[in-house]
Amino acid sequence: MSINNERYFSKEILQQMLYYLIVYCLSLLVIVTTISGDCWAEDFIIAIDIGHTTNTTGATSARGVPEYLFNQNIGTLLHKQLLQDIRFKRSFIINETGDDISLSGRAAIANQRGAHLLVSIHHDSVQPKDLSQWLCQGRILPHCDKFTGYSIFYSEINRRPLNSLIFAVILGSEMLQSRFCPTLHHAEKFTGGDKDLIDKTRGIYKYNKLVVLKEANMPAVLFECGIIKNRNEELQLGDPQYQHKLVAALFNAIKIFCSQPNIIEPSHNNG
Repeated sequence: MSINNERYFSKEILQQMLYYLIVYCLSLLVIVTTISGDCWAEDFIIAIDIGHTTNTTGATSARGVPEYLFNQNIGTLLHKQLLQDIRFKRSFIINETGDDISLSGRAAIANQRGAHLLVSIHHDSVQPKDLSQWLCQGRILPHCDKFTGYSIFYSEINRRPLNSLIFAVILGSEMLQSRFCPTLHHAEKFTGGDKDLIDKTRGIYKYNKLVVLKEANMPAVLFECGIIKNRNEELQLGDPQYQHKLVAALFNAIKIFCSQPNIIEPSHNNG
């Protein structure tokens, strides 16, 4: 007897079943990679997008520090870590000097330079309704201590949506392994369709129309390292030891992702 999937299973249930199958298969791959202790990939190019610019600085922390400076710190540390491994020697930062580059322009640079993976680095804020006021160094500034944690976004409209999701799962797993916790405060507005919470355990969200992701030819994610409107988490995110721990989780996720045979299509554009 044949079963009509549309009758017995909704589209959402089928997508969730596929997602759990991906997670199960990835768990096996991670075990194999951990046992082998090496990365099979050679000469993989990672594009690091430092979110926002020196003129358009993004969110502002609880103590008045521009998000761009937090993004720049993590992006620079990750780039240095990658260059220490000969397998990632051609990795690059898209906007190292903080120029005014559009989201489409960032994806275009990654495409033109033949990147195999795009990671866009950001730090998070909250909705205006969740903000409170406090006095900091003689200034009244907004903050929110209700929410804390990282989040990961991918787009199904990206040219490599499945591999984007696979990297998101690997990164979320590495963050959990390193004792970081995800935030679920975006779930209030990510309720289905083009914007949805996919994995509450790993903090993975689908955001189909996010331009820097959907226009990239390679797997791509946007990574919110933490919430700088949270006064305690802001201090953590500014701590060098905490930053190195976070970058180590990112680097490990990239190594695991690139270690899988045929996970990334070879690039023919070395420009």
